[in-house]
Amino acid sequence: MTDPAPNAFLRHLFDRAVAAAEPGRHLADHLPPAPHGRTIVVGAGKATAGMAEALEAARGGDVIGTVALPQGTPCECRAIECLTASHPVPDERSVAAARRMRECVTGLNADDEVIALISGGGSALLCDPAEGFSLEDKRALTGALLKSGASIREINCVRQAVSRIKGGRLAALAAPAPVYTLLVSDVPGDDPATIASGPTVASPFRAGEAEAVLERYGVPVPDALRAAERDDPLPSAAELGERCRHAIICSPMQSLEAAAAAAREQGITPLILGDALEGEAADMGTVFAGIARSVALHGQPVSPPAVLLSGGESSVTISGRAGRGGRNTEFALSLAVALAGHERIHALACDTDGIDGSERNAGALIGPGTLERGRAARLDPLQSLAGHDAYTYFESLDDLVITGPTGTNVNDLRAILIEAASMTGVDRR
Repeated sequence: MTDPAPNAFLRHLFDRAVAAAEPGRHLADHLPPAPHGRTIVVGAGKATAGMAEALEAARGGDVIGTVALPQGTPCECRAIECLTASHPVPDERSVAAARRMRECVTGLNADDEVIALISGGGSALLCDPAEGFSLEDKRALTGALLKSGASIREINCVRQAVSRIKGGRLAALAAPAPVYTLLVSDVPGDDPATIASGPTVASPFRAGEAEAVLERYGVPVPDALRAAERDDPLPSAAELGERCRHAIICSPMQSLEAAAAAAREQGITPLILGDALEGEAADMGTVFAGIARSVALHGQPVSPPAVLLSGGESSVTISGRAGRGGRNTEFALSLAVALAGHERIHALACDTDGIDGSERNAGALIGPGTLERGRAARLDPLQSLAGHDAYTYFESLDDLVITGPTGTNVNDLRAILIEAASMTGVDRR
């Protein structure tokens, strides 16, 4: 394994970041007043179980409704129905969950209220394809976009265009009842309309944008998409109006600030580079290595001992066959290659939901010995990067970070520790 002292420090920062994004700690502060009528709860996502449990506790169980969760997610709700479905690829249960939620918000009146609990992962968990579009069509289209390197915003643009529930359509069905959406953000910029593809928030996309996204990445445009945009346009912000409001209760920046506070407590200067960084994971690894080297050599843009913190969501463009791994392991391996065993730089790259891509790990750790130990194990880091097989590389070195599902999701956290020369090998555990 990597050097245990920097390892423990970086894991501590990650754990603090995840704890700061625990939705149950924040939900009660954002609840609207209880209505004269009924409170109907709907929602979906990786953090939605904790939100639903906190809502029941705050309202004394005086709520009804349905939420959709990834398969295997524990949920201790009594009044709220908890359905499970597949993630990241939707299945028939995802379709059933979406249709159940549409039923929940149909036939309400102005004395009722809808509270929507939305977090990352909800796009796959709520899948109600548009007319003429099958579940298999939806899977194929999303899969092609994921492999193309399209951003999460672009993918959500297409998802909304071919859905009966996304892009504010669920909120439109709830009229005239008010809709309050509480969100855990996993998207760069915290745009509420793109978190889980915005089922209760007005879409920022215009007709024709989804087609443009597909054409940009060379993905064929289905006729059903054009028909859906023509025959069932997304509801506008004016249509949803003041009846629909939202609040972000956990965000990437909150988690980055928690990690920064944890670093200061141990005498390490944090520098937050941003919470919405995007790009190819391997390219980002090379760029971040350059920044870390500048800190180590010149003390710019911060003097060591320091930790560079960043959030956002990188992407991985896959052409041909691919091995195992997600964007965080790919970033970490690219960073290690670019650092070439720098003796004072260590790093962690993890997804705050505990799942990097579709693997069992949250991410990985690197240190000065990552490449040398890889060579001893007859591993070629460049070959692993080319084959998108970073998981196998780090698994062989026992440098995967494995947390299990964390119950939240505020995107990726990257932490790069640059030690002062006098600190190398100091035990900060």
